[in-house]
Amino acid sequence: MKPSNISLRAAASLAAALAEIPALAADTAPAKGWGEPHLTSLPRSPEETARVAAVTAPPGDFEASEPFEARPAGAATHFDGKSRTLFSQPSGNMAPEREMDFRLGNGFFKKLWVEAPTVTTASDGLGPLFNGRGCKSCHIRDGRGHPPEGPEDFGISMVLRLSIPDDASDLPAEILNYLANAPEPVYGTQLQDKSIAGLAAEGRMRIDYEPVAIAFADGEEVELRKPIYSVTRPGYGPLHDAVELSPRIAPPMIGLGLLEAIPEADILALADPNDENGDGISGRPNRVWSLEHAQWMLGRFGWKAGQPTVSQQSSDAFVNDIGISTPIHPAPWGNCTETQTACRAAPHGETGNDERLEIPSVGMDLVSFYARNLALPAREAVDAPKVLRGKQLFHEAGCASCHQPKFVTHRLKDQPEQSFQLIWPYSDLLLHDMGDGLADNRLEWDATGREWRTPPLWGIGRTEDVSGHTYFLHDGRARSLTEAILWHGGEAGPARETFRSLIAADRAALIAFLQSL
Repeated sequence: MKPSNISLRAAASLAAALAEIPALAADTAPAKGWGEPHLTSLPRSPEETARVAAVTAPPGDFEASEPFEARPAGAATHFDGKSRTLFSQPSGNMAPEREMDFRLGNGFFKKLWVEAPTVTTASDGLGPLFNGRGCKSCHIRDGRGHPPEGPEDFGISMVLRLSIPDDASDLPAEILNYLANAPEPVYGTQLQDKSIAGLAAEGRMRIDYEPVAIAFADGEEVELRKPIYSVTRPGYGPLHDAVELSPRIAPPMIGLGLLEAIPEADILALADPNDENGDGISGRPNRVWSLEHAQWMLGRFGWKAGQPTVSQQSSDAFVNDIGISTPIHPAPWGNCTETQTACRAAPHGETGNDERLEIPSVGMDLVSFYARNLALPAREAVDAPKVLRGKQLFHEAGCASCHQPKFVTHRLKDQPEQSFQLIWPYSDLLLHDMGDGLADNRLEWDATGREWRTPPLWGIGRTEDVSGHTYFLHDGRARSLTEAILWHGGEAGPARETFRSLIAADRAALIAFLQSL
C-alpha cells in the first residue's frame, strides 16, 4: 500500500518529515477504517440510523420522483437556476454572517498571482513553474475543465501528471512509501507548461486522437476518439524512459464539502473488493496519507481518490498548478525539483506574512471554506415521464451499483451547511476497474492503472450551461454523455453493453435522466 504526495521536497526534508511519523506502517490502520480527524461529528442514535437506512434505500418504483430528489444537496441546494454562475453560489442554508468568509475565500480563489518580487507582496510568488495564474484559470465558473481545442489553447483547465514506476526510482523505500507515486526525476509530478520570465517552461502536452467506431444494436454508429499523449518541447532534457503520463481535466467544484461529510463507514460499507456478492462490481477504497493529520485516511477527491480532504486537495492544487506555498506544502518553489536549480534559486513570494508562506493559513482556510460551500443547483423536471423512464433504465442497467445515488452526511458540530443532509451525489467515492480503454497504466496510492474513482454525477447536466462545452471523463475525450458511457469498460462493461443494446428511445431517456441531474 502506498501513501501521499509530499510535493517534491529534497530527500533530507522528506526524511525529516517522515521522522515525525515513526510508528505508522502500512499495516497499522484499523480494519474498519482510518478515521476522520477533519470532522467534528456527533454519533447517530439508533433511531437516526434506521431513518438513514430507510431514506437511502433504492427506489421502490419509478412512477414518480422520490421525496427531496429535486434537492441534490439537501438544504444546501440553491435555486438560482438560470445564470452562468450556477456552480458559484454559496450553500443555500448558509447563515448571512458566514457569507463574508465565503466571499473572501472566493477572492483568494479568483486571485491572479504575480511573479516575485513585487510591491504586491500579498499576491506574489507565482511559479516559478506553473500551469495557471490562479484557481479560476482552470476552474472557470467553478465548472468542468476541457482538453485543448487548438494549438493556442494548450494547458487550459487540463494538466498532465507525471511519474515513473517505483522500481525505476532512485528514491529509498521509506520515502516512496509516503508518496502517491514516484516522481519523474527531473520534471516532478506534473508537467508545468508555463514559467516566469527568464525560465524555461517544462514542455507542452500533445494530444493525438485516433477514431474508434462503435455501433449500437439497432445499427446506429458513433465515432469515439482515443487520445494518445506525449510531451513536446521538453525544457530540461528528455523525460525518463519509463515516464508515465496521466492527463486530468479540472473537475467541477460543487458539493465538495458534502462529499467530505459523508461518514467513512457508509462509504466503506459499499466496498466489495473481492466481489463477494457476485454482481461483478468490486469497489475499493483508496488509502492515502494525510499531510494535515499525519495519518492514513480514506481518499475522496481527485480522479483516483488521491486526496483525503478539501483542504489538502486545495493545497496540492496551489503548489502544483500555481507554484504557491501553503502551510502543508511550504517549499516556496512549488514543484521545481532539485535538478531545476535555476527554478529553486528564483525569487519567491515569502515576505507578505509572518508564516513566510505565499498563501498563509488564514488564506488557505478561507479557500477551503469557499470550496466546501459551493452549492448544487436544484434539479428540474424530476417528474418528467422521460426522465423517470431514464432513471429506471439507469437502475436496471446496474449504473447505480457504482454511481450510488444517496447518502446522509454526518451530524457536524461546526459545519452547519453540511450537517445531516440527504444528498444525491451519484457516486460511491470508491475505485473501480474501468478497463483497458480508460486505463492510464499508472498507480496512485492503492489505485491501479485501470482504476478510477466513481465521479459524482450531480450537476453533470448543467455542464454546457456553466462551462460552454460537453467534454467528459478524466481527460475530456468524450464529447457527449453518450460517448462517456461507451468508454466504460471493466466492471462497467455490462452496464455499457446494456446501454448499447437499448432502442434509440430508451437511450434518449437515459441521457435525459443524466441531463436532469
